[in-house]
Amino acid sequence: MVRVRGNGSGIRTAAAVTGLGCALLLTGCAGGGTGNSSAPSAHDPIAVANAPAQLPVPRGEGSDTADDFNGDGHPDLVLNDLVKGPDDTHGDDAGIGVVYGSARGLTPGARQLLSPSRQAAATDGQLPAVFDAEASGDLDGDGFTDLVVSTDPPYNGQGMPPVPLQILFGSPSGLTGKAVKLAIPAKARFGNEWPDQPVPGDFDGDGATDLVVHASNGQLSYLRGPFTRKGAPRAAGAPLASPGNVPMGPAADVNDDGYDDLLVRTAEGTAASAIVLGGPAGPTRTGATLPTGIDVALGSFGKGKALDAAVGTMGGTSLRYDLPGTARSSLATAGSVLDAGDFDGDGLSELVSSGSELRLLRGRTTGPSPAGMVTVQPPAQGTTRVLTVADFTGDGRADLVVRTYPGETKDTVAVYPGARDGLVAKKPTVTFSTSEFLEMDS
Repeated sequence: MVRVRGNGSGIRTAAAVTGLGCALLLTGCAGGGTGNSSAPSAHDPIAVANAPAQLPVPRGEGSDTADDFNGDGHPDLVLNDLVKGPDDTHGDDAGIGVVYGSARGLTPGARQLLSPSRQAAATDGQLPAVFDAEASGDLDGDGFTDLVVSTDPPYNGQGMPPVPLQILFGSPSGLTGKAVKLAIPAKARFGNEWPDQPVPGDFDGDGATDLVVHASNGQLSYLRGPFTRKGAPRAAGAPLASPGNVPMGPAADVNDDGYDDLLVRTAEGTAASAIVLGGPAGPTRTGATLPTGIDVALGSFGKGKALDAAVGTMGGTSLRYDLPGTARSSLATAGSVLDAGDFDGDGLSELVSSGSELRLLRGRTTGPSPAGMVTVQPPAQGTTRVLTVADFTGDGRADLVVRTYPGETKDTVAVYPGARDGLVAKKPTVTFSTSEFLEMDS
């Protein structure tokens, strides 16, 4: 699954906690940490239990799994915008929540709170108030995924602003150390805008993870990996010309040529976008230009050998097949906020549309179709948004992770596993509230 969010809201697992006094809802099969061998299976109704004691983060030895901060071979979940306590609705950023994975899926008991007070690097003796997850990738090539976060360093408004991005490096114990500031050489910067919107990927095909960062006025800073533990890239040249100002991730090799590519939008929000193709010199060539839209999802929707693009608008969804080709179609039934993933394991991507309803359109060789569309029942009352689509259980099928929130102090995160029949399970196998992270900081 590759999703490109039009509002620049952060990591493609981005999301969004108080005191619900909170019960953690989970099933034994999902690694919930209850230790009860009689816990129900993934197909049983959700078991309701008091929030379990925090579990240790499993130690790993390194892997090539995406979003695997502790290197145990299982992807982990990152959560921004944690709910606030009932008496702290206007307080500082609580930080970033991480739920670690296991062979049975996400384990909410194995959770970690990353806070600016503990993990952020200070600037001129001042810790940032903002600490938001932006992107992830193994920047130093050690087999442990690293996390790029954005901060708010002090700035007097004169000249080039400081770099707001910091790196938290993964380890066998997860994201445990202090962040370091991303070092962008002066020659790789351009203009007086904040250098942000980081997109990791192997854009030059050398096997190391690079970073693309917004510069200014249609320019991108291209930082070649691997990165040092001081946050410096292996190399960086002059900024690259770009068809837009806002690089968006995650990167993907859309045309299967061995180089990661990225999508660049002309602006945040509703905007046109284009695929920028990687190559030996990095992301230097503009491929397909996509229509104006709110959201873009890339996937194998069924009509091309390469990846396809779905562009969400208020009036429906435009489809572009076999990127960077120009074959096209449209769907009037899909919405403006999109995600994609292969939930049934047949090699084709389903298109996820969220808005007033959360709907899955099955991938077909002729392209996604509303025929047989699956509607997902949210786990609670409130606004529901997709956090991420990834295979957390290791069964070869993508799982759907959504967050439902009625307000700033309550939420429910739910995991719907992919299914060969029906695309996803009718009920989530894991649910929890991000208020659990606030209790860790009390």
